[in-house]
Amino acid sequence: MLKGMLKEFKDFALRGNVVDLAVGVIIGAAFGKIVSSAVSDLIMPPIGMLVGKMDFSNLYLNLQDFADTERSLQAVRDAKVPVVAYGLFLNNLIDFTIIAFVIFITIKQINRLKKAPPPAAPDKKDCPRCFSSIPLKASRCPHCTSELEPGKA
Repeated sequence: MLKGMLKEFKDFALRGNVVDLAVGVIIGAAFGKIVSSAVSDLIMPPIGMLVGKMDFSNLYLNLQDFADTERSLQAVRDAKVPVVAYGLFLNNLIDFTIIAFVIFITIKQINRLKKAPPPAAPDKKDCPRCFSSIPLKASRCPHCTSELEPGKA
């Protein structure tokens, strides 16, 4: 079930449907702050505790002075030092994943409520002798040349 859901999520994420995109933008904007708070205030602190009392939002790579890693990210940015703030990127990546999954679940529920279109009327039938597919109105099979009763296969 999980494998099918992940495949469906992948198909959803790669599909270019405008309605899905519009709903995604609306839901993403509505849940963005809540998810960001959940990630930075609820999810990342326990993970940080598990990996050695680490604050992910302060993880960065100092591109100017590789020995200086003691200052906070804000202090380094205030000093105009170029950094790669990969901790903030990790937080944003988790934010995005949660928002995309919530959008996926919402769209999945909306699609479940939509009525399925009625099945199309058949336009082909099978020959009773050779079992090849032939037009519904055919009176003779083009493959085995057997006579067919009109309207019957």
